[in-house]
Parts: sequence; C-alpha cells; structure tokens
Amino acid sequence: MSKKYDPVYYGDYLGLDRLLSAQQPVSPKYGPEAHEETLFIIVHQAYELWFKQIIHELRSILRIFGQAEIADEQLMTLVHRLQRIVTIQELLNQQINVMETMTAQEFLEFRDFLVPASGFQSIQFKEIEISLGVKRDKRIAFDQASFYNRINDQDRAYLEQLEEKPDLFAMVDAWLARMPFLEQDDFKFWQHYQAAIESQIQHEEDIVRENPLLSDEEKASELSELASSRANFAALFDRDLYTAMQEDGRVRLSQRAMQAALFIHLYREEPAFNLPYQVLNALTDLDENLTIWRYRHAMMVQRMLGSKIGTGGSSGHDYLKRTTEKNRIFADFMNLATYLVPKKTLPELPRNVHASLRRGR
Repeated sequence: MSKKYDPVYYGDYLGLDRLLSAQQPVSPKYGPEAHEETLFIIVHQAYELWFKQIIHELRSILRIFGQAEIADEQLMTLVHRLQRIVTIQELLNQQINVMETMTAQEFLEFRDFLVPASGFQSIQFKEIEISLGVKRDKRIAFDQASFYNRINDQDRAYLEQLEEKPDLFAMVDAWLARMPFLEQDDFKFWQHYQAAIESQIQHEEDIVRENPLLSDEEKASELSELASSRANFAALFDRDLYTAMQEDGRVRLSQRAMQAALFIHLYREEPAFNLPYQVLNALTDLDENLTIWRYRHAMMVQRMLGSKIGTGGSSGHDYLKRTTEKNRIFADFMNLATYLVPKKTLPELPRNVHASLRRGR
C-alpha cells in the first residue's frame, strides 16, 4: 500500500510570500525611491542564498575530510560536491554583469543611505572563507585589526568559534601527508625524479650557453633564472629550505603534502590517482574562481566608487584588490606546474606502490 503524502503548494513550499517581500529599499525614507536600489538588494540577496548552498556543501566536505581514511566512493562524493561549488562560483561571477548594468551615478542615488552596512559584513561569506582556510592570521592588516569590531556580538562569537575548528586547507594538507611515501623495496622515486630534474635543467643551461643570438647579459639573466629553478626543486627535498619558503610565504602546504600533490599530478593518468587528482583540480578551480570573483568585485567597486572609501569603512577598491592575492587558499596546487617534468622521464610505478597508495587514502 503506497503512503499518502500531504499536498504541497509551490508558493508555500518555497516561502515566496516571505522571499518576495524581503526587498525593502531604504531610499523612500528620504525622498523618491531610487529605481536601482531594488536591483542592488536582489543581487545581494541572491549572493547570500548561493552562499548558503556553498556552506551546505562545505560542511559535508569537511565531515568527509575529517575522517581518518577516505574510501574511493567518498572521494567521488567530494569531487561531485566540490565541482558543484565551482559551478555556483561561476554563476556568482556572472552575476557581477547584472550589477554592472547600474551606473555609478545611479548607485550614488542611494549609496549614502546604506552606511555603515557593507558586504564586508556578510557573515556567510566570512564563514566560507574561514571554513576554506582564510583565518584571522592569514588576512590583510585591515581585516585583522578592524573586521571583528564591525560586526555584532552574536556574529563575532559565531565566527570566532569557527576560527577554532579545523578548516578545509588543514584537512586537505593532512590527507595528502598521510599518503605513503614512495620508497619501497628497491624503488626510490624521488632519487629518479631529482635526477630527471637535474638533467632537464642542465639541458636548458646548455641551450642558453650555446645560443649565439643571446648577449652575455641575456645569458646571465636566463642562467640566473635556471639557478633559481634548481633551488626551488632542491627545496622540495630539503626540510630547512622548504621551511624557509613557508616562512617567506612562498608556499603554504606542508612539505609531505606538497610532495604527495606533486606525485598525484605526475601520475594523474594512473587509475589509482584519478580521483585524488580530480579532488586537487576541483580545489584549484575553487581557488581560481574565488580569486576571479574578488578581482571582478574590486573592478566593479572601482567603476562604481573610484577611490572613495567603502560604506563599511574599508579603502574600497584598494582593499578588495589586496585581498585578491592575499586571501588565496590553494595556490600551491596551481604552482605545481613549476615542478612537472615530461612523462617520458618518469619511472613506471611498481604494483606494490599502487597498492600502498590505495591503502594510504
């Protein structure tokens, strides 16, 4: 016997009465209603709805990454949900086009009525940042000094509590660092890799030295860059050199996690590495889309405000521009291209390495 379900009405299910009555312009309090203010409100409300969905996905992703071991089926779930976040981000980036149909002068019709409210105070966006790994010590100086003083006590307490929890970056780092490492029996991957790197750099140096079209100054410049590349490769396997790179802010991943991520990228076509590679690629896309969103937001603010101070007290365009690079999370995955070598120089992986890596996940 089939179960009888209560009838559902479309508008009631979606709460449209509440949703569509939530646009309350403030400009009518001071004179004629500014026509563009409704657009401004709806765009930002749409952002907050999508932020809610991103948080919903992130919380499930954090639960999975928080486990001691992650099965292949769960890796598939992670890839699926990360890609959903990326798709939402692409939509949010396109939404800026809608906002830019409003001119700077039209925005000025109601902007002063909004002070001190600001997107800077979006608690959901700050939760996304914190959950991903942009915590207080990683923020620019204005955020560290001023942000928590510009939100109410309840929101401050909520975000400070989130600051104490493990974030996605830390969990991904731990997941990568757990992968077993690549010296089994007579197989010494990193020795082979280092030899391939040295051979490649030496070959490039020989080309530079023998190039008759380069001046001595140009040769010196290119050889200096190759020496820098050699030093970067050396840091992958030297704890002190790698620690120095971390302290300089050039890398954020732990050394073991960086090595594991590189190994996955080098052998991404192997069946055992397909899902881990997709996870890393999705995280790279997520970071790239977030950076694009920050950049486009900064450009939009410059277009609307020029060099004016933001309604929330930040330096407006300048503040947003600085967060574009400062608040990167998974840039290390994008920079892995620095360490890639041609496939033909890599050794074939023994079966016992494949089996070990599967157990390591």
